[in-house]
This record gives sequence, structure tokens and C-alpha cells, in this order.
Amino acid sequence: MTSHDHSTDKGICSLTGQSVPRRELVSIDALRPALADAIRKDHPDLPAHALVSQDQIALYRSRYVNAMLASERGEMNELDRQVADSLASSELITSNTDDEIDRERTFGQRLADNVASFGGSWAFLISFGVVIGFWITINMTGATAFDPYPFILLNLILSCVAAVQAPVIMMSQQRQEAKDRARSRNDYQVNLKAELEIRHLHEKMDHLVNRQWQRLAEIQEVQIELLQELRSAQTSDAKDARAAISTSRARSGGSAKPRGSKT
Repeated sequence: MTSHDHSTDKGICSLTGQSVPRRELVSIDALRPALADAIRKDHPDLPAHALVSQDQIALYRSRYVNAMLASERGEMNELDRQVADSLASSELITSNTDDEIDRERTFGQRLADNVASFGGSWAFLISFGVVIGFWITINMTGATAFDPYPFILLNLILSCVAAVQAPVIMMSQQRQEAKDRARSRNDYQVNLKAELEIRHLHEKMDHLVNRQWQRLAEIQEVQIELLQELRSAQTSDAKDARAAISTSRARSGGSAKPRGSKT
């Protein structure tokens, strides 16, 4: 026994007239009221239960989101457009910004990050203290004092190290600021998309609740009509039964003989 493959079923999109898989068609009644109204505004001749492809739904959803953002925020920026596009295509907008920035680092940027990372660690402090102590010990107690007290060469080296270390640390801080800006942009996009998704979800829930109430009201009206028909049927049956009883009584009373009569 072979099972039927529903993925091969085809349907016609009411907007484009093209044949697409049925799983990619959505009834216009299942859409949000604002989105359905936008589609019906461009296609007023659509039937009540028209089927629309997901590509067309994504196109109208993008237009709807762009119009809503433009009306609330004024002029849209590039971040808002990216959020609208991801919302229309149902794609994820969350990304790991740190990994993306780290992959694009140059050799100088990697070197600056490594130097800044080593310069802000205990390993640098301990090794630096050991080198200074070894330098002072050799020049104070050694046979060849190449930098006698007050250690002018050591002061020159320390000044050079400080002069080089400061801009390297600043370069690393700029890299960190770039990561923070990219992370804040991504957080803004994620929060904006979540806000729009929640708003659309509320609209969809309100639409479904209204449709459910309408269906319940229709079912209640049908039940009331059935009850009225049952009552009218019971009333007519009761009238027919009383009429039959009265007729049978009248017949039996007319044909009965008096008790005192003799034959």
C-alpha cells in the first residue's frame, strides 16, 4: 500500500495565477487583518477564501512593516530596513558580532590585541618585575656594571616601553569599542524585531479570537433554531395527541348505551 505524497500537490496563487506547492499556500482569512486588508486593497476581486503564496505574503509583509516603521519613526535607516527584510522573509537576524569582527582582523590588529592582552595580565607584571630585579642585581653586584646607579639605560627602556604600550592599548580599546557598537546595533535590531513580532502576534490573536466568537455566535444561532423547531414539533405533536384523544372519547361516548336501557 503506497502513501500519497502531499508535497507534490499543486495549487494556484490567487494573486499571481501561478501553480505552487499547496504547502506554500495560505488562506487569506488566516492572515492578520491589516495584512489581508492591504492585499484586498490591491486586489479587490479576491474571493473570501483565496489562497496566497508565501512569497507574495512576504512581499506584502515587508511593505506593511516598512510603512509602519516609516509612520512611527519617520525616515527609516539601514538597520530598520534590515529588520523589515528579515521579518518579511522570516529569517533570523541574531548574529555573533564578535566572531564576525575577529575574522576580519588584520595582522596589526591581531598583534595589538595580543600585546594589550599580555600587558594587562599578571604574567606581564611578574615577568617585568623579575627582569627589573635581575637588571638591578647585575648592575649593583656584578663584575661588569653596564648600567650603574641611577640606571639611566633602564629608565630609557621603561620610557620606551610605556610610550609604545600606550598607543597599542588605545588601538585595542578602539577594537573593543567597535565590537561594542556592533553588539549594540545587533541588540537594537533584535529588540525591534521582537517588538514587531509581538505586535503582529497580538493582532493575529485578536483576529483569531474575533473569528472564534463569530463562529460560536453562528453555532449558537443554529442551536436556537433547532430548539425552536423541536419545541414547535413537540407542540404540534401534543395538539395532535389531544385532538386524537378528544375524538376517540367523542366516538366512544356517542356509541355507548345507557345502563338502564333494556334490549
